[in-house]
Parts: sequence; C-alpha cells; structure tokens
Amino acid sequence: MPHSTPSLQIPVIDISSPSVDAARQLVNAASEYGFIFVRNTDKAGIPDADIDGMFELSKSFFQSPVEVKERCSINSNEGGKNRGWLGMGVETLDPGKQKRGDFKEAFNIGEYVDGKADQPLPAPLIPAETQIGRFQEQCHRLCNQVLEVFAQGLEIDSAEGGSSWFSARHDRTLGPSGSILRLLYYPSVPPSASYDPETDIRAGAHSDYGSVTLLFQRPGQPGLEILTPACEWAAVPVNPHDEARPPILVNIGDVLSYWTNGLLRSTVHRVIVPKDSQAEEDRYSIAYFCHPLDEAELAAVPSEAVKNFDGGEKELRRVGGGRLPGVEGKVLTAKEHLDRRLGATYGLGDAKA
Repeated sequence: MPHSTPSLQIPVIDISSPSVDAARQLVNAASEYGFIFVRNTDKAGIPDADIDGMFELSKSFFQSPVEVKERCSINSNEGGKNRGWLGMGVETLDPGKQKRGDFKEAFNIGEYVDGKADQPLPAPLIPAETQIGRFQEQCHRLCNQVLEVFAQGLEIDSAEGGSSWFSARHDRTLGPSGSILRLLYYPSVPPSASYDPETDIRAGAHSDYGSVTLLFQRPGQPGLEILTPACEWAAVPVNPHDEARPPILVNIGDVLSYWTNGLLRSTVHRVIVPKDSQAEEDRYSIAYFCHPLDEAELAAVPSEAVKNFDGGEKELRRVGGGRLPGVEGKVLTAKEHLDRRLGATYGLGDAKA
C-alpha cells in the first residue's frame, strides 16, 4: 500500500520573462513530478488582493445555510452536471477504494458568456459576479502563459504553430470548453468524529481531467499529496520557500499527457486530513481547471521530444489512451474525454455529463 514520505522539493519557476532555460525547467519538472510551482509575479501571475478576495467570497458562501447552497446544487443545475454546489460526500474521486464520498464541499463555476455567469449563482456570490468573472479570465490568461512556455520547451516547430500550439486550442473566442473555476471547502474533522484515514479522505486519489490546473492554497492548510513513481505518497508544501508572495501550484492534467504521449505526467494526487492538530482546522482552496476547446482532438503534439519519447505507454493506458473505446483509430476530442471522466466520478457509467 502506498505510504507517506517527506515533502517533495518541487521547483518554483519564474515564467514572467520566459527563457529557454525556464522552458526546459518547466518541461523537466512536469516530466518528473507532474507538478510545478509558478512564481506569482506582476507579469505572470494574479494580484494577491484578487486571490484574497476570492477566498473571502468562498468562505462566505460555504458558511451559508444549507438551504442557500442547495438552490444551486450540481444535481439541479440546468447548465450542466459539472456546475453548481456539491455537498459533503457527493463526489467520489476514488470510487474503487473509498467507502464514502469525499469529505468536502465544492462550488463549480463554468465559463462566462458575454461577461455573465452561464448558470445560477447563489445569493452570497451574485453581487460578486463581475469579480468572479475577472478572476476566471486572469486564471485562463496565466494558463495560456504556462502552456506557451511548455510549447517553447517542447520545441514545437513554428510551421506547426510554435509557442501558440497549445494556446490556440484554448482560445475562448473559437468555442466553448469544459474549463471550471472551483471553490473548495474541506471541513475540519474533530477527534470525536467517526473517520477512517485509510478509506475516508478529503479528496480521493485521482488525476485531473484537463490541460493544466492552477491551485491556490492558504498558508497553514496542508493536505495535498502526490503519488510518486515509486508508488509512495509525498506531501506537497503550500509555500515551499516561505516567499512573501506564495507561488501558484500548477499540475498537469490528462489532456496534456495525451498531447505529449505521456512525456508530461498527469500525476495522481489526493487531499488527506493531516495527522497532527491541523486536522481540526478547515481547509480552503481554489482550483482553476483549464480545458481546451470541446472539439480539440487529443492527438500528439508535433514535437521531436514527444515523438522520441517511448516511456509513456503505462501513463497513457492509465488515463485512457486518448482513443474512443471500440472505435479503432478514432481520436478522442476534449469533450468526449471529459464526459467519460465525469461519468465515472459521479457514478453515471457512460452517461454524458
């Protein structure tokens, strides 16, 4: 059984003025860990005040009465099953091992349309509709910056799109995508609670479904772990170098692993309840799951590094191989892949989400 190890030394990379060296560092870290810290700067980042403001909104929402949150539940949301509020235990990210659903609440916010939320917002968030939309745009812009540095590191030929190969497939002006801004709340677990740390967990072991994920965490609220190639769980620090402006954690999703034939790792990760007194503290985080356009095909990126990489077979089998089951040679689109993953997460079988 996987067991915990000391914290990983995941590198912190500055992409504000992307150099060849920074691009190589980014690719190397994504190949080894599947996770990278990006230094949060004015040129490649999001203002601290905007991040703090989103955490304040999140706390206000999750502290609302249940009846307020239920009005925008994920089950009643006409905009799609992946939008709205999820109560405790609704989501099960590791159904094969969990006895109960995840010990968390979440609120999923889909892409805005014409500057407005394309779904019902709960009362505590309605006055902040513009603020949320702006934060969403900031996250998407930063993801595209990260993806452009990846393209540089993979040395994609300029004739094939060069540094814009990934970002062109995330251009919101060309169509919809499955991108989601997710507010997350993990309630504290008092000592008297009936809780089995082996099977009950804040977020079950999983890989992310999209291209890249941005994760914003709060100091003093640990719990994220990743599964290393040695099949050991390793803790991911919140602020690895105690920087005044904490870095933003970026992790690779299934789509980017598909596109790079497994060269960039879509690493399995989870959120646990810490074993010390921090277990009695709430944990808040915010994730932006960046997805490509729905119709983007998950065929290999035109890169010699990707073409020459032959170690990704196991990785690609784990995340589905990038092809439709039962249809020989048919490459998945981003939406087809997302529908399959959401169907498994919410216990819908092959149902479309």
